[in-house]
Amino acid sequence: MSSSETKSNGPLSRFLNLIELAGNRLPDPLVLYFGLALLIPVLSWLISFIGWSRVHPVTGETVNLINLMTADQIQRMFVEAEKNFTGFPPLGAVLVTMIGIGVAERSGLIGTSLKLLVKSTPQSLISVVVVFAGVMSSMAADAGYVVLTPLGAVIFAGMGRHPLAGLCAAFAGTGGGFSANLLLTSLDPLLSGFTQSAAQLYEADRMVTPDGNYYFMIASVLVVTTAGWFVTEKVVEPRLGLWKPEVGEEETEAEREKDIELQAISPVERQGLWGALIAVIITGAVLLLMTLPADGVLRDSKGSLAPMVQSLVIIIMLFFIFPGLAYGWIVGTCRTSKQLAAMMGDTMATMGGYIVLAFAAAQFVAYFQWSNMGLLTALTGAEILQNLGIGNLPLILTFVFLAAGINLVIGSASAKWGIMAPVFVPMFMALGLSPEMTQAAYRVGDSITNMITPLNPYFPIILSFALRYDRKLGIGTLISSMVPYSIAFAIGWTVLLVIWYLVGLPLGPGAGITL
Repeated sequence: MSSSETKSNGPLSRFLNLIELAGNRLPDPLVLYFGLALLIPVLSWLISFIGWSRVHPVTGETVNLINLMTADQIQRMFVEAEKNFTGFPPLGAVLVTMIGIGVAERSGLIGTSLKLLVKSTPQSLISVVVVFAGVMSSMAADAGYVVLTPLGAVIFAGMGRHPLAGLCAAFAGTGGGFSANLLLTSLDPLLSGFTQSAAQLYEADRMVTPDGNYYFMIASVLVVTTAGWFVTEKVVEPRLGLWKPEVGEEETEAEREKDIELQAISPVERQGLWGALIAVIITGAVLLLMTLPADGVLRDSKGSLAPMVQSLVIIIMLFFIFPGLAYGWIVGTCRTSKQLAAMMGDTMATMGGYIVLAFAAAQFVAYFQWSNMGLLTALTGAEILQNLGIGNLPLILTFVFLAAGINLVIGSASAKWGIMAPVFVPMFMALGLSPEMTQAAYRVGDSITNMITPLNPYFPIILSFALRYDRKLGIGTLISSMVPYSIAFAIGWTVLLVIWYLVGLPLGPGAGITL
């Protein structure tokens, strides 16, 4: 089905154009963080003239605003800039995790695994599997957007179904299900690092582990996959109608046939997948041997699993790197030390932007903490919310949709959470909600609008894939196809969050709803 001029110029398209215009006027996240880092000292100086203090409900001590524009505080900014950066919790966690993910992705393991998952599925279940594969692809977001989205279109077309329905299903799973997974991904240590830094504004010794939302994220996979399947089968594909390839465009048809050939899994790739599976089993067995015995090397002197929990980042890396190495050795993509070093180096090269962003974010977080502005904002906000008496559940739901709205204009999950966490995590802690609960609510809100914002950095790529099947397709047509997914995910996921809160289920190992 081709997009029409009427749809492209309709109210939805005009509204989205306004969002895109507003979003484009925001500075790059790097500049935004540097600007906030410069703004905090100025604000602390201005507010110091009127004074700002609150009594900490836990310690009973009076918390006062610290003016950062004094000589000793300015000196501290210069002296501790490097320490702020190297001690920034998300920095090491993300970089270490990406070493393993990079090997698994660049060896071809992740791409081949996604292809096998989709191609080995009967037509009646293809929508479910495409959405599910998209959700699971958050292990390596690039693989999901770049590999799975066009693959979904090719598979649907090969089955005689509308290719744009397959593309939309894959895009919905990859973008909308970004925070849901059966496994821990690089997003978990990234967000938990910000959450821990924010929680320590309120409680100095508070730890937040990468698996703090693990149970909730597992359940979220079922909700997102079911909602994505329903929308694909009952809403999006019927709306798109019967697909009629534009005959006469021989080059286009040849390209499509070539795509299908490229998506075939070769015998050596299948052997590589078996090798990777064996590597996963061996890695898991070794990990069990190190943790199950009472005197296991990943237990402390009291028999606690704390060392294992604190090692989750390196464990995640190993569960990607060993299967990636096994696969790469078999298929020939990683048989020498130079190839392995190149994979790791190339992965780190792609992280350059994040590293620079982390430097700016680290200074902002440090200044926010030094000035006590984050803690004072949290305590003041908590007092206001307590006086309003709206209850924690409406507060959580409001926060979900606040995060969803902000996601329309700031696409980066880490950029948003780095700004929001220092305010909302301590604020909700003052109201009795755990940092993990606040983080879970944020993850829901951050995911449900990923597919409908043109500011998603992968949106232009998805649009270019769609144009291969409909040369007249416009941005409004694509987003109008994704809006039903966003609505369905918002309803299903928030209902799950409400149930989790009311029942009081643990969000992850050792992580509850309340403090």
